[in-house]
Amino acid sequence: MLAPVSSPFSFEPNADPVESGERARRIADPGFGRVFTDHMAVVHYSDARGWHQPQVVARAPLSIDPACAVLHYAQEIFEGLKAYRQEDGGLSLFRPDMNAARFRSSARRLAMPELPETLFVASLEALIAADKEWMPPGPDASIYLRPFMIASETFLGVKPSGEYLYMVIAAASGSYWKGGTRPISLWVSHDFARAATGGTGAAKCGGNYAASLVAQADAIRRGCDQVVFLDAAERRWVEELGGMNIFFVQADGSLRTPPLTGTILPGVTRDSLIQLARDEGLTVREEPYAIDQWRADAKAGANAEAFACGTAAVVTPIGRVAGPDYDFQIGNGETGPVTARLLERLTAIQRGQTHDPHGWRHALRS
Repeated sequence: MLAPVSSPFSFEPNADPVESGERARRIADPGFGRVFTDHMAVVHYSDARGWHQPQVVARAPLSIDPACAVLHYAQEIFEGLKAYRQEDGGLSLFRPDMNAARFRSSARRLAMPELPETLFVASLEALIAADKEWMPPGPDASIYLRPFMIASETFLGVKPSGEYLYMVIAAASGSYWKGGTRPISLWVSHDFARAATGGTGAAKCGGNYAASLVAQADAIRRGCDQVVFLDAAERRWVEELGGMNIFFVQADGSLRTPPLTGTILPGVTRDSLIQLARDEGLTVREEPYAIDQWRADAKAGANAEAFACGTAAVVTPIGRVAGPDYDFQIGNGETGPVTARLLERLTAIQRGQTHDPHGWRHALRS
């Protein structure tokens, strides 16, 4: 259990790690986001010293002052990505450079310091080196990595913090959906908006998700799996789910997805699927799609498939969509062939089962 030789991170092993038999029991069927590994990566920042003290240490509760800035002014950002077991037995990350770039973009939007890409990637490498034995068995297995940064200065006052704490925790993970991938149902929220022009929609910050929870709870009460948001200005244009981007597959085989205008999170999976679809010769249009048009196209058969996508759930087919005075089915309500093919191609690249034409895999030291 050693950190990579070239890592800038010091390594302090957990003095009381989970025993191997208990670890095997926990990772046999870990679900998603509940079975955490033994260690965490930590880097400190201050205006006076910059980024300093990178280390991998035992995962433990944080001790923060009641006046810690993040608790009052919500300066907080995060990322999500996975380490995958490869066909040759090694481990790889998928496009960590894109996560690093988005983390910096989120930091700029929330007036936080930008973490260098090299330090971001090194933190992932060091943590996986320490906790690679937590990789679960099975075809859907991964180690989910959650880098995040919080304002840690102790003060009360509306200004950017002068101190920050960057951390990475990891969780042994199986399929995001209990029982595996299946077509989900969506509730279209006409009452709540996720983000508006000039807001934080393109940043991956906790406030966006907090604001989506009341709408998600509403969707569950109405018998749907997830909420999908419309734009804040007109309540007309489909934007994204509470935590996933959305694609529409038309009957002519073309794909459509809402454009990145500042209110939608620029997903790594979204970007990858656009490239893979274009590799196949499919037309992909990044343009607005009105909810009324979606309803009409679904009824007429012009919209043949729809799916949501993100790091955690990967690609999830959409079978049914409901709103205050409408309820419609997408295609036959099952997983469509284009959705299935793109999911297969993406996961094959992530898991080293096929050629990686774009150099997306980032191999980790064994």
